[in-house]
Amino acid sequence: MATMTMMAATVGKVSSRSSFQSPSPVLPRSFLHVRLSHSLEGIKVPRLRQSIRTARRCEVTRMSVSLSTDAATSDSVFAEYKPSTAFLFPGQGAQAVGMGKDAASIPAAAALFAKANEILGYDLLDVCVNGPKEKLDSTVISQPAIYVASLAAVEALRAQEGGQAIIDSVDVTCGLSLGEYTALAFAGAFSFEDGLKLVKLRGEAMQAAADAAPSAMCSVIGLDSDKVAALCEAANEEVSEEEKVQIANFLCPGNYAVSGGVKGIEAVEAKAKSFKARMTVRLAVAGAFHTRFMSPAVSKLESALAETEIKTPRIPVISNVDGEPHSDAAVIKQILAKQVTSPVLWENSLKTLLDRGLQNSYELGPGKVIAGIMKRINKTAPIENISV
Repeated sequence: MATMTMMAATVGKVSSRSSFQSPSPVLPRSFLHVRLSHSLEGIKVPRLRQSIRTARRCEVTRMSVSLSTDAATSDSVFAEYKPSTAFLFPGQGAQAVGMGKDAASIPAAAALFAKANEILGYDLLDVCVNGPKEKLDSTVISQPAIYVASLAAVEALRAQEGGQAIIDSVDVTCGLSLGEYTALAFAGAFSFEDGLKLVKLRGEAMQAAADAAPSAMCSVIGLDSDKVAALCEAANEEVSEEEKVQIANFLCPGNYAVSGGVKGIEAVEAKAKSFKARMTVRLAVAGAFHTRFMSPAVSKLESALAETEIKTPRIPVISNVDGEPHSDAAVIKQILAKQVTSPVLWENSLKTLLDRGLQNSYELGPGKVIAGIMKRINKTAPIENISV
């Protein structure tokens, strides 16, 4: 989100070439299936009825075991993943006028923007490069802009000498809020085009939800998550149920975004100093993202996701909702619909990757938000920025 725009890291330089290809997903490894039939061959006639009853009970039992085993294993393909190299994709708030300025010189990146123009019905690259800022910052435009610019950055990296080898080495990916869609597209869960259509609808649905009920977000700087939670509780004691606030983005130590009703956010801002917060920053977003205020967007997303083909990703994609990778298409759809009303567990996701052995990471897309967060979590963790 817009929370970390103050943070910075080095931006990698990019050049030209190659074409975007949605990676073909690797089929999940074969699952152990329990046989659902029970042969009666060789059963003696005098005991046939009893044997049939026994066989049927066995069949039902075996079927139950098989179904429950399949349900458990179909979403656990990546349960034991061991990350070494990660691609990390930014979310809303990373946008800035001028982003995408190098895309025209990279044929594959330019092709993505051309496809986007057909789907969106306007010149996305022109808005990215020339603004105006107010237009680019709007939810309905910034989300598609960041999605396309981030995947264009992948193509920019591919065009560099040694870039394809880096891409091939990536064995885990994730994205901050909106960036989760980018990560799923990179991992081959859905096509670039289908992902962009989902992101377009997501931005429109979130904007509509924000318009339906006044709400806001602010970043609380200088407190740990427990103290921010206590600050929210104190603010909630002074406002009605409809105005209550909660932590919406768990970003990194000392920086957590709070979402809720306007009066609730004002109460947080008024009380922050008494909780020893260094400062609060009101975020320039449409409304209280990742809270119940976004509930009207859920049904719209569910309908669109139901019509979208989603495959098992070829590499683990870490969810913002629970910090885990998912391999079952139905579960991924549920997670994406739930994501707009659930807190973003970004800090937890990055810490888990590091704890599991992550060695290298790349931020692909506009801004330096992700690199700033990573350095706050682990100063020694290497991360490189790639943008267009």
